[in-house]
Amino acid sequence: MHADVLVVGGGTGGVAAALGALRAGRSVILTEEYDWLGGQLTSQAVPPDEHTWIEQFGATASYRALRDGIRDYYRRHYPLTARARARRDLNPGAGWVSRLCHEPRVGVAVIDALLAPYRGSGRLSVLQPYRPVTAATDGDRVTGVTLAHRVSGEQITVTAAYVLDATETGELLPLTGTEYVTGFEAQSDTGEPSAPEAAQPLNMQAVSYCFALDHVDGNHTIDRPASYDFWRSYQPSFWGAPLLSWSAPHPRTLEVVERGFTPNPGDDPAEVVADQRVGGGDMNLWTFRRIAARDNFVPGAYVSDITLVNWPMIDYWEGPVIDVPDAEAHLAAAKELSYSLLFWMQTEAPRADGGTGFPGLRLRGDITGAADGLAQAPYIRESRRIRAEYTVVEQDLSLDVRGGKGAMNYPDSVGIGMYRLDLHPSTGGDTYIDVPSSPFEIPLGALIPTRMENLLPAGKNLGTTHLTNGCYRLHPVEWNIGEVAGLLAAHCVEHKITPRAVRNTPDRLETFQHLLRAHGVELRWPDISGY
Repeated sequence: MHADVLVVGGGTGGVAAALGALRAGRSVILTEEYDWLGGQLTSQAVPPDEHTWIEQFGATASYRALRDGIRDYYRRHYPLTARARARRDLNPGAGWVSRLCHEPRVGVAVIDALLAPYRGSGRLSVLQPYRPVTAATDGDRVTGVTLAHRVSGEQITVTAAYVLDATETGELLPLTGTEYVTGFEAQSDTGEPSAPEAAQPLNMQAVSYCFALDHVDGNHTIDRPASYDFWRSYQPSFWGAPLLSWSAPHPRTLEVVERGFTPNPGDDPAEVVADQRVGGGDMNLWTFRRIAARDNFVPGAYVSDITLVNWPMIDYWEGPVIDVPDAEAHLAAAKELSYSLLFWMQTEAPRADGGTGFPGLRLRGDITGAADGLAQAPYIRESRRIRAEYTVVEQDLSLDVRGGKGAMNYPDSVGIGMYRLDLHPSTGGDTYIDVPSSPFEIPLGALIPTRMENLLPAGKNLGTTHLTNGCYRLHPVEWNIGEVAGLLAAHCVEHKITPRAVRNTPDRLETFQHLLRAHGVELRWPDISGY
């Protein structure tokens, strides 16, 4: 098969990359190994993590269209109350993590609708479920990528003028020989205040298998997980409590705090205002990442709220899952941890009334689309990252370093984002690293590999560090990165130039930035302070 642009990986960045190239008139082949397009938004079952101003500014126009489409889908198809339907800022789940918490299938439906016209016209082909297995190169160019069907093993080779790596772990980088880094860089290399003295390439953020729950009458206790005894007694040195408990360090202060858990608390969804400046919103874990608040719907439509478990207790950091021979074993252990948390909650977790266990907790694999009850895919927070023409470092955007100056202004800005440098515990034994951030820009140089000419990152695999990945990995930023990669590939095909030439030739850079603005990509922040 052949297209102008090949996008390998149909996650959040991959979908945005495909849409960007398609809107610019190019033909696209998009591949995805799981059953749903959307990545962290859908198959990984992670409600959007977004900054405080997302309803006003700080995202691309197409990301806004995605968010609007999700709300419109609920208004058209769900039995909302009149009050909920009338809300411009409808938050179906009334979760505290985000102003838009929703069921994964709604994200899938809206993404499919956004792509549908291009599939109908024949300019978009989607290969699913396929993952890359080999790649061919000629010097500094990728000449083809071979993909295998997840079940049958059938192989298809695709050629394209530009190849975009939108996989969750940067899978194309080793396959194509593209230079990359993993894990924690040395302070001597990056100058970052929070970096260690020596590089730690296998020190990567925890991965998680998320899952959905409701709470109904009856006993829905799962079988006792095989490794339950291990996880039940597991107490990390930096945690201050057993991992399977309601106690855990506060990410920002590292003080051990006791979180609450009250299923179906009967709170008013209209009273929930998610604001990351104030805090994480995770003091009642049930409402933290709730994706369906039953009181947003007509009485009887939902017998229970539905909450999404992406909580501290399912973070798995016993070993990395990138560039190690036992990656599958670690992923299997991460699943066991998630099941063990659920079993603990159903059987042993302390309740506010003095009792123990919540047997009414019901695993909702129908919500996540996976036969085993968990999310289809692991939530991967940290990818391989290209060695780039420019690498974003902590001192570019740390509020502690930058103070009132704001983040670095990059002459080659191709987008903006905002989130704290939010690093979960890692495979090197580190606890949380949570650094205040200034609203930042995305430099084009971070999307340009030091050597390869027609391969571009389209997600978390751009030129960041272990630390700055912590704020570049969230949904709206990944979407922006992918969209720009797609638009850049299309622009280079049309004008027969290279991404490197676009960045390093002032008039070409100006032309491309003008194109981005025309597509609704914001390049600068207004005068606001970070958190």
